[in-house]
Amino acid sequence: MAWLYVIFAAIVEVFWVIGLKYSDSLIEWICTIIVIILSFYFVIKACEKLPAGTVYAVFTGSGAAAIVLLDFLLFGAEFSMAKVFFIGLIIVGVIGIKMTTPNDKPAEQGGD
Repeated sequence: MAWLYVIFAAIVEVFWVIGLKYSDSLIEWICTIIVIILSFYFVIKACEKLPAGTVYAVFTGSGAAAIVLLDFLLFGAEFSMAKVFFIGLIIVGVIGIKMTTPNDKPAEQGGD
């Protein structure tokens, strides 16, 4: 479930980044703020079971890759093979982090 929280956080990140760029009215800014809070809620929930560094790396890397791809596809950003190559590196890094991270934090040992 913790990895699902990371995925949800990355997906929601895309919406708040777009909101930061395109919000014009008070209601749009309020919605953007709500989505930011939701995104970080998912990050916090994921950090309960996974190492914080891993969660943050996967969250930001996945979100960044998705945002750049959406810029290409929806917002007319300049496309280049170099950008695609570096997005690919981000994705490979995210997959590598996921594969080398245990699913849960080790249980804290309490002293008696």
